[in-house]
Amino acid sequence: MLRYLALSLLLTLCACTRSNKLIIGTDATYPPFEFVDAAGQISGVDIEVGREIGKALGKEVEFRNINFDGLITALRTGSVDLVLSSMTATPERRQSIDFSEPYVKTGLAILVAKGSKVQSAADLKTPGRKIVVRLGTTGETWARENLKDAKIIALDADVSCVMEVVNASVDAWIYDQLSIMNHHAKHPETTRALLSPLREEVWAVGLKKGNEELKTKVNEVLARMRSDGSFTQLAERFMAKEKAMMNAQGLPFVFELK
Repeated sequence: MLRYLALSLLLTLCACTRSNKLIIGTDATYPPFEFVDAAGQISGVDIEVGREIGKALGKEVEFRNINFDGLITALRTGSVDLVLSSMTATPERRQSIDFSEPYVKTGLAILVAKGSKVQSAADLKTPGRKIVVRLGTTGETWARENLKDAKIIALDADVSCVMEVVNASVDAWIYDQLSIMNHHAKHPETTRALLSPLREEVWAVGLKKGNEELKTKVNEVLARMRSDGSFTQLAERFMAKEKAMMNAQGLPFVFELK
C-alpha cells in the first residue's frame, strides 16, 4: 500500500510540475532567432517571444533544444507544448500540427559559389545540378518538388550546407533569405546571394492539434507584440544588421507581414 501511495504522490507531483510549466521546443542553431549564447543559454528572437507567451499564461518557460526534424514529433507526442523555431507554416505540416497566426514573412533564396553559372532559379533546373538543402526544411521540400533532374544532398546543419557552397562542391544551397544573407556576409569572397524569393513563406508557432485555448492565447500575445512595438525592439536588439541589409536591397523586413 505504501508503495502505491508513494507512486500516486510522485505522479501527482509530476503532473503539478508540468501544469505550472510551458515547455517549448526549438532547434537552437539558427541565430538570431534561436541560438546558444556565450553563457551557454538559449537566446534569440523566438526565445523572447516564448517568454512573453509564458508570462501571459502565468507559467514558467522551459526551452528544450531539439534537432529541427524532431520538433513536430516532440509536439505530437506531448514532449513539448509549443514549437518556436523559425518554422514555416506549410500545408504539409498543417496536416499533423496546428499553427498560430504568422509573425514573420520571408522567402526561400539561393546561395551559390562565386564562380557558379547559376544566376537565377531557372538555372537550377539544368539537368545534373547538385543542390544542398537542410534536412527537414522547406528548402528541401521545394527542391524535391521543383528540381526533379537535380541531385539533392540533404544535410542536418547550416554550417555543413554553407561549406558545400564555399568549397564549390554543389551548385546551390536553398534556404531562407535571412540565412542566405548572413552566410554570404561571412563568406563574401567565395559566395553570391540570390535573394529574389523562390516563394514567399510565413513562420508561425507550432501547436498540437485541437488546443484551441492555447492557440487563442498565443495569437493574443503575437498581436499585442505587433501593436506595442515589441517586435521592433527585438529587431533592434537581435537583427540590426539583417534589417539594414534588407533595407539596402529594397526588401521588406521580416516583421512586415502585409
